[in-house]
Amino acid sequence: MQLNCSHKLRGVFTGWVQRTFQSTQAATASQNTCAADDKATSPVPKDCLVCSYNEWDPLEEVIVGRAENACVPPFSVEVKANTYEKYWGFYQKFGGQSFPKDHLKKAIAEIEEMCNILKGEGVIVKRPDPIDWSVEYKTPDFESTGMYAAMPRDILLVVGNEIIEAPMAWRARFFEYRAYRRLIKDYFNSGAKWTTAPKPTMADELYDQNYPIHSVEDRHKLAAQGKFVTTEFEPCFDAADFIRAGRDIFVQRSQVTNYMGIEWMRRHLAPDYRVHIISFKDPNPMHIDATFNIIGPGLVLSNPDRPCHQIELFKKAGWTVIQPPVPLIPDDHPLWMSSKWLSMNVLMLDEKRVMVDANETSTQKMFEKLGISTIKVNIRHANSLGGGFHCWTCDIRRRGTLQSYFD
Repeated sequence: MQLNCSHKLRGVFTGWVQRTFQSTQAATASQNTCAADDKATSPVPKDCLVCSYNEWDPLEEVIVGRAENACVPPFSVEVKANTYEKYWGFYQKFGGQSFPKDHLKKAIAEIEEMCNILKGEGVIVKRPDPIDWSVEYKTPDFESTGMYAAMPRDILLVVGNEIIEAPMAWRARFFEYRAYRRLIKDYFNSGAKWTTAPKPTMADELYDQNYPIHSVEDRHKLAAQGKFVTTEFEPCFDAADFIRAGRDIFVQRSQVTNYMGIEWMRRHLAPDYRVHIISFKDPNPMHIDATFNIIGPGLVLSNPDRPCHQIELFKKAGWTVIQPPVPLIPDDHPLWMSSKWLSMNVLMLDEKRVMVDANETSTQKMFEKLGISTIKVNIRHANSLGGGFHCWTCDIRRRGTLQSYFD
């Protein structure tokens, strides 16, 4: 009797599913769905605001970061591995608190002036939302406070008409995407593609908790052995470890970008784009654009202190490799998150215009010899937060087409 009942119930349920499916089909067929179907399958609208294939086509729209409410990240293992020993006391003392208020105030003013100059050059400037980064948060795997929305280059990568949100690797940057969501939704509504890479748990297993750094020599040895503070537990990457040259995108394995993250990007962008891993003699690899900055078709700035191991491949492809001059930033200027080589972290407005630091006169002369006009802006205090012009921006739209420069 029980078996009979079950059998009947299954029959009733199956019949109900079939009738429901058929009635849904009939209802759908009776409606005029052409407009909806066309909308779902139509190509990118002509008024899509997002389109950028490289680092040098004429810049039309850009996101510029904010220093407002910026907080010192807690001194966790991944922060320690990416910072210099002389600043460890600073992180231990101020982690979770604001960066020095007077310094922040000056950085904010510098970036406002930078935005005004960009607008004067005909570029549309967008800004992320101000957020209170001091708020503590907790996931099932860790607790932290936030950091800032100062460096859109770190978290956003534009490839063609697609905006890719990077998963990040610092716990203090886990929720950084929230500052950009209003902008990204606007771009999505204009026709852009919007992809969020797999969000890591940032559990303890993602980090080598015993990463042995005590000196610069230790860093050199570990980097030469291909050892980093991030493991291969799950994909992670910062967008700033990728740099674009049309169909070819170059990336480094770094303290914040692992091979799983690179492989995710490679599969995601194939077959239209080729992702190449390159490496450098760098004791502290984190973000490629103060080491290897592509500034034109077949033209790249290559840091002389961090030579590229694959540089001959570029030379054989006919690229011109320029070694920028030694930075002029004073030794006593605080650089809590970066090296002096932010001097080469420039933003190309097009092939013949570059935004460069007003204090870096030798770098200005280098560009002038290349026939590139310099737009001079002082962002010394903004540099202290870990970025130059390239880091502080994410180009949303450049006027150009997809080409290959590395065949």
